[in-house]
Amino acid sequence: MRPLDEKETTAVFEKLFKFTGNNLKNIVESPSHEGPDDKPGHYCFRLQKNKVYYVSEALVKRATNIDRNKLVSLGTCIGKFTKGGSFHLTIQCLNLLAVNAKHKVWLKPTSEMSFLYGNHVLKGGLGRITENTAAGDGVVVFSMSDVPLGFGIAAKSTQDCRKLDPNGIVVLHQADIGEYLRMEDDL
Repeated sequence: MRPLDEKETTAVFEKLFKFTGNNLKNIVESPSHEGPDDKPGHYCFRLQKNKVYYVSEALVKRATNIDRNKLVSLGTCIGKFTKGGSFHLTIQCLNLLAVNAKHKVWLKPTSEMSFLYGNHVLKGGLGRITENTAAGDGVVVFSMSDVPLGFGIAAKSTQDCRKLDPNGIVVLHQADIGEYLRMEDDL
């Protein structure tokens, strides 16, 4: 497990910024209350076998006693680098994104199941959307009872959604909590 280099850090922060905006500062500077120290530490990003982990510094210090080949996971896996070098967020980072999301979408109860099966969000299933969402922005998808269901990319802006027909795509699906069942071997 090693720290991210400059290129990797830029890729991770650009992707997180797409979903959190200026709230990225909250993720980076979040205090960690893990470990034996009375003084809170911080969280950091570490790379292990092309996966990026969000982990407290106290846990990283204690994990140095474990052989790299035997270390499977540490902290929260927030994404992975592809063989081409691009960075993709995984569903495990949903809690981190949900707390710090800049743009949010709420689904009607009738369309939640469709989204959890991996389908895009249609205008007919849209309950609410935050103002000033532009096309291409990262959005976190919630149920009407504020339970985070997944995340995706806004296909239309807030203003365009008002004029859209009910079968028009509003959010392009990227990840949802149904992946825990559909892809349990890969996670």
